[in-house]
Amino acid sequence: MDQWYGKLALVTGASSGIGEAITIALLHHNVNVVGLARRLDKMKKLEEQMKSAGGKFYPVRCDVRKEQEILDAFKFVEQLGGADILVNNAGLGFHETISDGSIEHMKTILDVNVLAAAICTREITKSIKQRGSRGHIININSILGHNAMLVKSSGSLYEVSKYGITAMSEVLRREMTQLKLPIKVTSLSPGFVNTDMPVIKDVAGENWSEKVPHLESKDIADGALYVLGTPANVQVNELTITPMASSYI
Repeated sequence: MDQWYGKLALVTGASSGIGEAITIALLHHNVNVVGLARRLDKMKKLEEQMKSAGGKFYPVRCDVRKEQEILDAFKFVEQLGGADILVNNAGLGFHETISDGSIEHMKTILDVNVLAAAICTREITKSIKQRGSRGHIININSILGHNAMLVKSSGSLYEVSKYGITAMSEVLRREMTQLKLPIKVTSLSPGFVNTDMPVIKDVAGENWSEKVPHLESKDIADGALYVLGTPANVQVNELTITPMASSYI
């Protein structure tokens, strides 16, 4: 991680769960972090907690469903010198079927899980290119972005959105090669993680965290540190992390 010492990272969905854990891990490794989330109060508490860390935390309230708010956040990032690491973590899902679900919920999933990631990726890529820097984009995916049949019930367009992240990561890798930009792209796909994100339930409506093995957010943060710590000539395209003794997720 020494190669990122004093550099700046941008993490979406930084107020809780995986985003918060990755933010904490980066700060402890002397990486400065701009955190984006709607819950500014939670990030302010995190900022206070991490005052003694090697990196500095900059909490920014941002609703990633709104392009202008993302663009405004990136203006702030550029004032700090520009980010070299992007963690597209913000994501959500709803426990409902596609065949009988809410269009509003479907649009929200696509806006947060896919379009926001694309916008952030576009902005950081432009910045890195202009600065002649190098970077790393980590897309927080899911094993459901590779096999939607691992669960019995539908999360509306959640699984669909994660398939989109799988494809986006692959397309971006090709683009970076064609443009000859030194930007790594990693899809990080966890199994079930115990976070405060609304849980996708099984057919019986039971909370998975009470019945199946699960990961903690720190486990995913450790995975992010691993891919960031690889040498310049090594790119981890896909990192899948699942809990031990798990039968289907």
